[in-house]
Amino acid sequence: MLIGYARVSSADQNPDHQVDALLRAGVAQEEIHVDTASGAKASRPALALVLRLLREGDTLKVTRLDRLSRSVLQLVTLGAELRERGVELHVIEQGIDTTTAEGRAMFGMLAVLAELQRELIVANTNDGLAAARARGRVGGRRPKLTADQAALAQQLYDAREMTVQQIADLFSVPRSTVYGYLNRAQAAAAST
Repeated sequence: MLIGYARVSSADQNPDHQVDALLRAGVAQEEIHVDTASGAKASRPALALVLRLLREGDTLKVTRLDRLSRSVLQLVTLGAELRERGVELHVIEQGIDTTTAEGRAMFGMLAVLAELQRELIVANTNDGLAAARARGRVGGRRPKLTADQAALAQQLYDAREMTVQQIADLFSVPRSTVYGYLNRAQAAAAST
């Protein structure tokens, strides 16, 4: 079965040219699903429906790769998912057809580029964190309790003077925060 997917970024854009191309490529009108959403948005109900409808042996047809995703990594992940499920992908205007060796090779090259992109992002992030540490900055959230407050919370808890809820109310934090500090103190005591 051929299933078509089209996407426009906003309500004032018209998907007719995509729908027409999908019809010319053999997709039945009732099998064409259209989203009106940015390619960066995770929530695309028509695409989610298409992914549920696709079965082994089916072919997903789109006009261009950017209609599926703006992110190469997301696109390659989707391509791998389709391959695992035995679903082919045909990108009409870009000539990518995973039923052919050339189409699979093109998609393989995209996978390599996505991995390179991910590695570059990780390397840049690590470089930035190292530079920040060298300047004395520590990443992450600011602690909810100061060291003195954490020590007082532990004393009140150990002496059974207050419940965890009462300690949480005292410092205006959730109980889970108090438990986190108490668990850290217990873990530190256990490791010594």
